[in-house]
Amino acid sequence: MAKGRKKVAFQGELGANSHQACRDVYPDYEPVPFQTFAECFDAVEEGIVDLGMIPVENSTAGTVADIHQLLPYSSVYIVGEYFLPIQYQLLGLVGTDPQALRTVHSHPQALSQCRVTLRELGLHAVAGADTAGCAREVAEARDPTRSAIATHLAAEIYGLEILRPDLKDEEHNTTRFVILSSENLRAAVGIGPIVSTFVFRVRNRPSALYKALGGFATNGVNMTKLESCMVRGQFFATEFVADIEGHPDEERVMRAFEELGFFADYRIIGVYHANPFRERIRNHNSQFAVPEYAN
Repeated sequence: MAKGRKKVAFQGELGANSHQACRDVYPDYEPVPFQTFAECFDAVEEGIVDLGMIPVENSTAGTVADIHQLLPYSSVYIVGEYFLPIQYQLLGLVGTDPQALRTVHSHPQALSQCRVTLRELGLHAVAGADTAGCAREVAEARDPTRSAIATHLAAEIYGLEILRPDLKDEEHNTTRFVILSSENLRAAVGIGPIVSTFVFRVRNRPSALYKALGGFATNGVNMTKLESCMVRGQFFATEFVADIEGHPDEERVMRAFEELGFFADYRIIGVYHANPFRERIRNHNSQFAVPEYAN
């Protein structure tokens, strides 16, 4: 890689939430936008950038599905995580009368996360490829009836006015990002809470997943995430991406992985420090309460 300012890749345009996450965590790095997640992964693998900042899940909209199709087949490693509270703004041309607005443009997830508020405002939602891209298009169109849902950063970059601040239907709207590197930079064991991410594959047969995961239960290892995806080109095999609390060099975690190896092929793709936001969630879990379902 060429000498000079270090670079961090993100998907989207300048002003996107991913751009904001890059600025928050790596303010001295040059943020480099890419059109797709696959291009971000390639840029990290090929050394075009030093790191990648990739969203994997949102507390309101759920999993970013594309990522779990890319992780099992990539040679990158997860070296950290970051939780970004999402703060969307309603943006329009400077001097726009909010009563004159007719449409609001943004990424489908952003529209989904603000749908109740938009219904109250009486705006017609128009889906776009990217929140920041929609803000740029509103600025370029010079149409006072158009608005965008995007970030403070997008307003700053594209010269738009914030017509209504902090649009959100849920107070807990937060996106979790993982930080990617081409180097396997594992956190040291015994220094603070650790998250380990791994991928594994089981055969499509009765009790296969139960047996594969049994060692984590019997050894007291907490699994915080489990996502499935179809193995490429096959209908009868399933791949999983999982997060656990603990380091592979801890004895209990080591035993759990040893048992996993009897029933599945696995690969550890990240051992990194847990972000402090996890503990804040634990301490304020009433804000993130699991709903009760009627019998």
